[in-house]
Amino acid sequence: MTIAAFMALLLAISCSTTKVLPEGTYRLAKNTVEITAGKEDKKNLSVSELEQYIKQSPNKYFVFGWNPFLNIYNWSNGKGDGWDRFVKKIGVPPVQFDPSAIESSKENIISHLKYKGFYGSCVQDTVIYRKRRAKVRYEVFPGKRFPIKEITYDIADSLMLSLAMADISGSLVREGDYLSESSLESESQRLSSIYRNNGYYGFSKNYVFFEADTTLVRDSALLEISIRNHTRGSQPADSTRHRRYRIGKVRIKYPEDMKVRESLLKRLNRITPGALYDEQDINTTYSRFSGVRLFGSVNINLTETEGDRVDCDISLTQSKIQGMKLNMEASTNSSGLFGVSPSLSYYNKNIFRGGEWFTLGFMGNFQFKFNDPIRSTELGISAGISFPEFLFLPDSLFGSTVPRSDLNLSYNYQSRPEYTRNIISTSFGYSWNTGEKFYYTLTPVQLNIIRLFNLDPEFYADLSNNPYLQSAYQNHFDLGLGGSVYYTTDNSMNPKRSYFYSRLQVDLAGNFLSLFNPLMPTDAAGNRMIWNTPYSQFARAELSIVKTWVFGDKGNHSIALRGTGGIGYSYGNSDAMPFEKQFYAGGASSLRGWQSRAVGPGMSPMNENFVIPNQTGDIKLEANLEYRFRVFWKIAGALFVDAGNVWNLRSSYEGDPGVLRKDTFFQSIALNWGLGLRLDLDFVLLRLDMGIRLHDPSLMNQGTDEDPLYRRVGWISPSRWFGKNTFAIHFGVGYPF
Repeated sequence: MTIAAFMALLLAISCSTTKVLPEGTYRLAKNTVEITAGKEDKKNLSVSELEQYIKQSPNKYFVFGWNPFLNIYNWSNGKGDGWDRFVKKIGVPPVQFDPSAIESSKENIISHLKYKGFYGSCVQDTVIYRKRRAKVRYEVFPGKRFPIKEITYDIADSLMLSLAMADISGSLVREGDYLSESSLESESQRLSSIYRNNGYYGFSKNYVFFEADTTLVRDSALLEISIRNHTRGSQPADSTRHRRYRIGKVRIKYPEDMKVRESLLKRLNRITPGALYDEQDINTTYSRFSGVRLFGSVNINLTETEGDRVDCDISLTQSKIQGMKLNMEASTNSSGLFGVSPSLSYYNKNIFRGGEWFTLGFMGNFQFKFNDPIRSTELGISAGISFPEFLFLPDSLFGSTVPRSDLNLSYNYQSRPEYTRNIISTSFGYSWNTGEKFYYTLTPVQLNIIRLFNLDPEFYADLSNNPYLQSAYQNHFDLGLGGSVYYTTDNSMNPKRSYFYSRLQVDLAGNFLSLFNPLMPTDAAGNRMIWNTPYSQFARAELSIVKTWVFGDKGNHSIALRGTGGIGYSYGNSDAMPFEKQFYAGGASSLRGWQSRAVGPGMSPMNENFVIPNQTGDIKLEANLEYRFRVFWKIAGALFVDAGNVWNLRSSYEGDPGVLRKDTFFQSIALNWGLGLRLDLDFVLLRLDMGIRLHDPSLMNQGTDEDPLYRRVGWISPSRWFGKNTFAIHFGVGYPF
């Protein structure tokens, strides 16, 4: 039955991709661009660069020229009924070839080549028709280029000439470069920026003129750059002498009911009355007022006044200062174990009227089975305050950004059948960004105090077989530092185009304390102690990389790929990584065929010492692939594959299946597939995912002669996909990555 269904699916997908096209028309299957030129010219041109000037693009393909959603669209019956609307909503319509688009595409390419400095270019086209598909080939012959032999400047104003010459090393047009409109345009923008940053309010690139002579010197160009008192397209009679301006009055306007200290507004402002007009100061001030996130809008209006002055009005409106956020994750699996993780937070972005952010959060994690007294309860409370400055460093070091100093305090209580644990944490650090792509945190002080109570004697005795694991479950004191670097190509809340981001986080603990080892007492195991508690010493790093491709009409389709890796290593005063610093897998944003902490380490079976799963490791590797598509209204669907696991670096006994080994690495990879539904309400996205296990490393070598083969190799056959311990269902808020 399974094979028959699979063959039926293949047959359906292989249906025609031109069925819905009108008779006598063709589907545009492919555009090919070939550049016929010498090596030097090819270095300055790329096929992908020219392809964007072709007016008609074919359907995008996933692999080997195949797009299953193109086939799905052709399942439509043309009746306009529910089925017809459904498949057209999921699928992608074929691109109907338009022959008239070829000529305009050729003109676009030639125009772009001229802009790049290739003069007298031509493009030839060839169309191949086969089986109602059209393939278009564009052969590009780039024209002649002219190297710049000499550059002269015609700037009558001596001060403006000196400003241009002072930054001549930054010029984007140099002798020996090839003449091109693109480089001249960039140079005009650079020069206009120099002048606006040096008092010339209102100066634009249209005052910059270029004259190139390609006839006087054979195969070369002589270039003259001039600054004139009239703009391009106007007449010399309209000329007005360029003047330097100074800042006049600076007024900051905001609603009367807005409670904010004047000292904050003055510190954010970089526009000084009487100073020479500088466009950088205007832009920096705008960025700083926007970056503090207190104001709904920031407008800076400039008005030219008498005496070559520019008055500046900074108008502010108030944003929502405080609010609440609710988040919820829930999951269940085929064994009947439920998990619920609610969180509630309050924020105030102006708690002391100086742009200080205050946050107060409550979280919980509850795992249980109905009609079973065994359960796990975790409760936490956290508070933090963030000041809009980098304490102990001057604001001027951070340019247009507003750095922040962060102080946080939290308490976590966890009650499990095996133990009760309390964690008190505090940290102090800084956060800032450079531009809109790089974000940094530096936390010089991270302190955690962990205390265990009500430790089940049988549980701890069972751990004695693995002292490495046992050492992770003890009271300890953790003092260290940490930091992170986050990079993104799109920092908007809901990107509409393809984007990429990565995050690296590093933690170090115990190194500073180790300097005082000679002054500390030791316990029976030789560990140095503070307040009768051993301190932890370790290094930990975690890296996540995510790429999301958005495509289709209105961005209704996307493919997201994530890779995550982490490693922690204990040394010095610690035999093992502290439990709360170890890695785990499984859950609503991880391997979705398992519940949280139910995977690994390696090929280890579920640790029977834990009534509720609590599997962790020193290393984590994970990859996730998800296809997202709009179904109808605000409902979207998803298909996904998750793979990965956690492993230990060391063990206390030989042959531990949880240790990372080269010869068993691929056998120890957990793998699941799944499908999901999303309700996108614009302000929040609700997510329901079901993950189904394909390969479970814990089943490796666990079978007997009576067991099916899948239990000895870890693979789970389709007939068991919905059996016990083979799937999990997760509810979450927001995308998993």
